[in-house]
Amino acid sequence: MTADTALQLRSLVRANGELELSLQRIPIPEPGPDEVLVRIEATPINPSDLGLLFGAADMTTLQVSGTAAEPVVTARVPDKLMKAMAGRIDQSLPVGNEGAGVVVKAGASAAAQALLGKTVALIGGEMYAQYRCIAARACLPLPADATPADGASCFVNPLTALGMVETMRREGHSALVHTAAASNLGQMLNRLCLKDGIALVNIVRKPEQEAILREAGAQFVCNQSSPNFMAELTDALAQTGATIAFDAIGGGKLAGQILSCMEAAINRKASEYSRYGSATHKQVYLYGMLDPSPTEFSRSFGMAWGMGGWLLFPFLQKIGPAAAQQLRERVAAELKTTFASHYTRTVSLAEALSPEAIAVYGVRATGAKVLINPNLGMG
Repeated sequence: MTADTALQLRSLVRANGELELSLQRIPIPEPGPDEVLVRIEATPINPSDLGLLFGAADMTTLQVSGTAAEPVVTARVPDKLMKAMAGRIDQSLPVGNEGAGVVVKAGASAAAQALLGKTVALIGGEMYAQYRCIAARACLPLPADATPADGASCFVNPLTALGMVETMRREGHSALVHTAAASNLGQMLNRLCLKDGIALVNIVRKPEQEAILREAGAQFVCNQSSPNFMAELTDALAQTGATIAFDAIGGGKLAGQILSCMEAAINRKASEYSRYGSATHKQVYLYGMLDPSPTEFSRSFGMAWGMGGWLLFPFLQKIGPAAAQQLRERVAAELKTTFASHYTRTVSLAEALSPEAIAVYGVRATGAKVLINPNLGMG
């Protein structure tokens, strides 16, 4: 490594309502005693990254300028959404939650030196860059036969899947429900539940998504487009006893429908009527917002229920470092099986800013996961 600067993808929302995505040259830092410098070779574009990347911009207004090697993408943020952007106005922000690569420099500490030359996965933001300097403790050494692409997504989706199962157990439930279930995360959660013998009710929107999950061994798959969706969901909940759900959709009526069907499934076994509904607690956690519209529900599920938000990083903080490390170690052990990720394409930093690539990953569609290799074509 001879250069002293490297490229980093940054997102800026200006006070005039313009979003700008660009590649900036930044100094390559020297690692401190307990830090390592990683050459990033794989970093995924997760739904959780898109909020920071695009802000509230209307991407149908996208325009591209600059050069092929260093393009600049602009788009307009609607006036009515600028208030939500107040905390980031005129700040050029780095993007990318997680990634993987090779440690090319290490600080003086034993922990840092032990990672020199190793392929590691890491989390901590700023991953859409050619190099990332980070604390050695934030790195997860990958198995000897694993590539950076194998480990690029080994934090957010795997730990989210494990976190959902762990939340289920800690809150006294025995089976769970997941929406947008044919996603990369959903397929991973399905493999995890099959391996651990946990009943999982998968909710999808399209027949082809249902087929993906059934081919992967899923027993309970409910399609929202079915005219009998509510009855089919109630049957699945009655068979599994699922009383906790993780909803990636957020807006609309689905979260309330899940609670209503849980109540109906529980009441099939009720020995007597209660005007307050069943005493069994039913919980829906909203962990995404694929539908940004308001969450709507009719309280047809008694009084023993809850609806709230769930995020990975607060969950990991809640369970503490020791329990979180156990989850990470399981991810590393099952990296190519339970927690394997699949990508539609791999692009360079510049290609990630092309209209063609944005059209793929910007729609957040099933089977459209994109991987960035920031050093692709750099020699």
